[in-house]
Amino acid sequence: MYSILPQVFAATTFLLVSHTLILLRENLFIPSSETLWRRVRVGRSCAECLPTYSSEVPPRMRGGKARIKPVRKHGPDISMDETWAKLSKNIVEIQNHNAANLSYEENHRYAYNMVLYKNGDKLYKGSTQLIADNLDKLAREYIIPAFPPGVTNDPVQKSQEGEMVLKALKKVWDDHTSSLSKLRDVLKYMDRVYTKNAVVPEIWDQGLILFIKHIIRPPIEDHVITAILTLIRIERDGYTINRSSVKGCVDVFLQLTDPGSRDATSLYRRDIEPAVLKESENFYQSEGERLLESCDAPEYLRRVESRFQEEESRTHHILSTLTSLPLQRILEKHLVSAHLSTVVNMPNSGLDAMIDSDRIDDLARLYRLFTRVPAGLSCLRKSLKETVIGRGKELNDASTGLGGDGADSAEDESAELSSKGKGKAKARPPNVASQTLALALKWVQDVLDLKDKFDRMWTKAFHSDRDLESGLNEAFETFINVNEKSPEYISLFIDENLKKGLKGKSDTEVDIVLDKTITVFRYVTDKDVFERYYKGHLAKRLLLGRSVSDDAERGMLAKLKVECGYQFTQKLEGMFNDMKISADTMQAFRNHVAKNDTDPAIDLTVTVMTSTFWPMSHSAASCTFPAQLIEASRSFERFYLSRHSGRRLTWQPSLGSADVRVKFKSRKHDLNVSTFALVVLLLFEDILDDQFLTYEEIKSSTSIPEIELKRQLQSLACAKYKILKKHPPGREVSAGDSFSFNIDFSAPLQKIKISTVASRVENTEERKETKDRIEEERKHQTEACIVRIMKDRKHMTHNDLVNEVTRQLASRFQPNPMAIKKRIEGLIEREYLERCEDRKSYNYLVRPRVLYRSDRIDLLLAGMIERVSPHLYHQCILTCRLISHRGMPFLAHVFGVR
Repeated sequence: MYSILPQVFAATTFLLVSHTLILLRENLFIPSSETLWRRVRVGRSCAECLPTYSSEVPPRMRGGKARIKPVRKHGPDISMDETWAKLSKNIVEIQNHNAANLSYEENHRYAYNMVLYKNGDKLYKGSTQLIADNLDKLAREYIIPAFPPGVTNDPVQKSQEGEMVLKALKKVWDDHTSSLSKLRDVLKYMDRVYTKNAVVPEIWDQGLILFIKHIIRPPIEDHVITAILTLIRIERDGYTINRSSVKGCVDVFLQLTDPGSRDATSLYRRDIEPAVLKESENFYQSEGERLLESCDAPEYLRRVESRFQEEESRTHHILSTLTSLPLQRILEKHLVSAHLSTVVNMPNSGLDAMIDSDRIDDLARLYRLFTRVPAGLSCLRKSLKETVIGRGKELNDASTGLGGDGADSAEDESAELSSKGKGKAKARPPNVASQTLALALKWVQDVLDLKDKFDRMWTKAFHSDRDLESGLNEAFETFINVNEKSPEYISLFIDENLKKGLKGKSDTEVDIVLDKTITVFRYVTDKDVFERYYKGHLAKRLLLGRSVSDDAERGMLAKLKVECGYQFTQKLEGMFNDMKISADTMQAFRNHVAKNDTDPAIDLTVTVMTSTFWPMSHSAASCTFPAQLIEASRSFERFYLSRHSGRRLTWQPSLGSADVRVKFKSRKHDLNVSTFALVVLLLFEDILDDQFLTYEEIKSSTSIPEIELKRQLQSLACAKYKILKKHPPGREVSAGDSFSFNIDFSAPLQKIKISTVASRVENTEERKETKDRIEEERKHQTEACIVRIMKDRKHMTHNDLVNEVTRQLASRFQPNPMAIKKRIEGLIEREYLERCEDRKSYNYLVRPRVLYRSDRIDLLLAGMIERVSPHLYHQCILTCRLISHRGMPFLAHVFGVR
């Protein structure tokens, strides 16, 4: 009606309405301007919108003011029952999907009028009842007929029946939400005005509550949850299901919240998730047992990881991501945590088998699964330690493969074979030196290979995990230090790689091997033992000129300095310094000889060694030099002592060598022999070829110690190159043997090296002697460390002192607390320390002058040797050593060749 009115009338109406509102604002029956304007917009006439006023002029009040009469109350022009009847009929049509034939404005006006004229309660309750009736109808028509007719074991049939129930629920939900959405638009004014005043849910929320009450109820909810669980179980068993049906039903439960919960918990979290988790726990508990019985370790890990991936996909595509975490916890509990040790220790396929076959992918899968659970990483770390220690024990046992005690057993066996017969026909005993050296080198190489294997595995499979790295380091340290020969073996391995003439390896490859060797060296706790062996091997390389290069030697020294500090390599660097000074001294000596026009019969090369730097004893082996050597050595002594006063030179013939040209019947040969061997050969200068010298005659003429003499004679008469003849023939030298010059000797080589028979690996007696010397050095080092600490701290408790001494000495060796206690007692007796009255702490006694008493000079030197400068220490220790190094060419006639 109002649509045909002119615009002017509409404007005038608005002004009038506004004026009326100003005058009658207190009247409860007069609607606001906004309400009146909405009436005009929805299509009502102005006559219906405006109240009626009297045309009579109101009587004057006192003072001449007009009195305004109250407006007469007005009610609706139509019946509310009739309005509700029309609206309810249209709501039913909306629920029946006939909304296209209805007028939205008309239905909205019906609802608006009912709320406006105080019938909102009737409208709300009536709409709610219509929704409930519709839900009951939908349940009867679609959901209940979809219930499974009976129990079946066919997974395909069970899947189809479950899908029917879930699709029926989804269809009812879609139908309900579609009609409820339209109804919410029609009842929008009721939601905005009535529901807030009446404190009731809006129509949409009430519709969801009704859906829960009439649809999500037994037995419908039970069938729905059973169908969801059935379909999930069927998919876990390997069959294909219609995921969309499950996902649609789950989405319904996610959108519905429990009306009775304070935190708005969804029905999914209340009903579906607990059922899914309970079913999953039962399933995977039995699944874990079944897989252990039917699969090996790698296959078990693949199946378990596949289960994790499947469940992750299932929570994203079927269930809710909210279920992902608790579902993973169930898998971790029943598939991983419950079987950690079983999988790792599975025979023929566990951790050891995977490591043996380098199954990096399987090991990486093992790491990924084990790191999911709290106890997994510690279990893996423990297992790795055990397998490394076990493999290391096998290497240690293999290094003693010659018998119960390795080289010692081999030497005993060799001696036994030699004692059984001494004739030509007797079997030649095995070369013990080469076998023991080969075992030592093989042990170190096997350790390096094992370290490379686990480093590669740690990087590729274990993602460089620091906890596992510490476990591996502890394992290597354990089995390496179990082998008491490991410091000697490592030193031998380095010695072998730094020798001149090493074939098959370039400088770069040698450097790589040495870097790896340093890695193994880090695990050695008795680094002072390694230092003693390394000094001996280095000394032989330097004195015999066997180093591959000076750069390689100094590079190795730099690596050791990085690992152990300057004190560790100070003496080693002193050896290099002595070699350099000796070269300069020899050049000066030759210039001196040339200047004085003295032409010595022997070309002498001497290496002067500082006694504290080199690993030799102060007392030299006795030897009676021939006249030629005495004259040459005295010439050098006079020259050296003229330049350095206050020093004493001691010859060390056991470390020298000589080059001599010998004429045999067939040809001349240049022999490289030791100084002792040269002294023995010179005895045959003045005798005939068919004459003999007995063992006792040689011994008395040379004054060489018996053990050393037997080694030299054995190398000259019993080795590969027989320069002398032994009578009777045999492999061993005894006191009753005699020797003659082998004039018939011949060899294809011009230059021949006569090596001294020696065992590279120490035997039992030598090792015991070395151990005793090391223990003695450790006593002095421990006492010096205690004095150094107490001098700085002045007062310390016993436990603190022991801990600090252990910490400072750990870079060289691992001290025993009982040994530290004994050293403390010794220092108390010698008045370096005093025990306090509490008997648990010590004080330092300041006695600077007493340090130089003769009974404490050893302690002073032991404590200061590492810190004093080489020049100052050289002045304290005035003993040097002289070595005949290069050799002396002799004329052929000195051997009596006729």
